Amino acid sequence: MIERSLEIPADGVRLHGDLAMPEGARGLVIFAHGSGSSRFSRRNRLVASRLREAGVATLLMDLLTEAEEHADLETAEFRFDIGLLADRLKAAAKLLRTTPETSGLKIGLFGASTGAAAALVAAAELPWIEAVVSRGGRPDLAGDSLRRVRAPTLLIVGGDDDPRVLRWNREALDALGERKELLLLPGAGHLFEEPGQLETVAEAAGRWFRDHLCGKIAAVRRRTA
Repeated sequence: MIERSLEIPADGVRLHGDLAMPEGARGLVIFAHGSGSSRFSRRNRLVASRLREAGVATLLMDLLTEAEEHADLETAEFRFDIGLLADRLKAAAKLLRTTPETSGLKIGLFGASTGAAAALVAAAELPWIEAVVSRGGRPDLAGDSLRRVRAPTLLIVGGDDDPRVLRWNREALDALGERKELLLLPGAGHLFEEPGQLETVAEAAGRWFRDHLCGKIAAVRRRTA
């Protein structure tokens, strides 16, 4: 396993990211966290660890600087700035595409909450993004970009989440291209904190990236919660 920290230049700032590459990686997934979170998100790190077990490299990154995070806690001025978040996600994807150790890997995006909207906007503007997975996402915030997404997209929603979230995801599904799927997990809330639910998310994401990003890779192993 190769692990190292990255500095990602974007919009005149430098963002921090943690890159992890298992030996023989056959794809790479960039994680976009939701509002109020960071690259240290426990939920995203669990999913990322399962993807690495399946031979997929991962980048967990901050979408805001430390100063912006503090400001956002007070004003919420950045968390719904999907254009800004998408631009920073695109900067990371472009950097990895030109970095020698990752340049040969196909890139997918995994977004949670508002990070899912940023991932979809980035995918709409970068035609070489190969696959997208949204966990408890707000794809509706991607707006008109949804119709320009060509990457196969999986929307994962908790059955016990706010009914509006399910409605927004169903409407987004209608707007997306042909290669798409909505997975509803009964008994799961918005954060998928119930026993076994994050494992199910990891399995579903692993299958999606296996089929659409990396070809035939080992399935993400299910573990008992």
